[in-house]
Amino acid sequence: MTPFIPGLTLCGDFYREVVRPLLDDAFPGLPHSAGLIGSGSEVLGFDDEMSTDHHWGPRVQLFVSESDHPLVADAIHATLAERLPYSFRGYSTNFSEPDPEDNGTQQLIVAESGSVNHRVTVSTIRGFVQDYLGYDLSVLLEAADWLTFPQQKLRTLIGGAVYHDGIGLEQVRARFAWYPEDVWLYLLAAGWARIGQEEHLMGRAGLAGDELGSALMGSRLARDVMRLAFLMERRYAPYPKWFGTAFSRLACAAELTPYLLAAQTASTWQERESHLVPAYATLARMHNRLGLTDSLPETTISFFGRPFQVIALHGYADALLAQIADPTVRQIAEHRPIGNIDLLSDNTDLLEGTNWRPTLRRLWAT
Repeated sequence: MTPFIPGLTLCGDFYREVVRPLLDDAFPGLPHSAGLIGSGSEVLGFDDEMSTDHHWGPRVQLFVSESDHPLVADAIHATLAERLPYSFRGYSTNFSEPDPEDNGTQQLIVAESGSVNHRVTVSTIRGFVQDYLGYDLSVLLEAADWLTFPQQKLRTLIGGAVYHDGIGLEQVRARFAWYPEDVWLYLLAAGWARIGQEEHLMGRAGLAGDELGSALMGSRLARDVMRLAFLMERRYAPYPKWFGTAFSRLACAAELTPYLLAAQTASTWQERESHLVPAYATLARMHNRLGLTDSLPETTISFFGRPFQVIALHGYADALLAQIADPTVRQIAEHRPIGNIDLLSDNTDLLEGTNWRPTLRRLWAT
């Protein structure tokens, strides 16, 4: 069995030892960038042996200039198809055709003759960002753009690895490194608002005898705590498969994880609340350490005399919204703080389908 090599390492070696020498020989002096960004568990650095069964293997993305692309893209693809070795580090460089029944998935197929059906793509930086985010780099980024970019895509755009940068790929990636300050404040406020909308309802449902409904809300609250933690530590959250894995690498995870796990397994609303309350207090301390607002209370209080402990009534959302200076974001914040696309839906087709962005942008039109 071929020893597992993390994809970012495998593809970096593949570029440096195989692809780059072929490029230098056939296209000497061609300005380009090379890396592995965008979709794929290996881009997140979370791939393992199981990941190798689909859409994984020796591959690399090449980026060339707008003027060079029409002249060299097809030629590079053809040259590599004829000259790449059939394997690298024990893994085939030949892939199956995209499976239309499985979202275009490709698998490694051993080949010993003929052309290599490789996965070395050639594109422009602008073209890649347009396809991946549905955004034209020549247009100034606006608040509505930031609010319609799914975090899972932003994370993989700035993540992965750049193996060579001859045409400014890193400069473009840096534009998406993190939200503008006022957009960040708005998203933090929306996160606190979500907690405030359900933290008391979790207990109310349980008190009414609906422990299943209470448990569902408890899980939603746990996810909202985690989402706020990502925001507070200025880290984009990945898609659900790796959400918990990425959370475990946050600085606050060691403190929050025991509370959240216990809340998930609690059988009564009272027990569930007893674990969520210290999680809320941890978030409150994190908020105060950020220094974005005046210091706010870090302990829960009773929800208007009812037997439910809550944190959001201390006014975290309003305090954050009050700090927003950008007029466009302030105008957005005058409406109820719905947050961004990630808070609106966890539907994969909505988050992955860039065709929805023009319609979604209207939600934050000013």
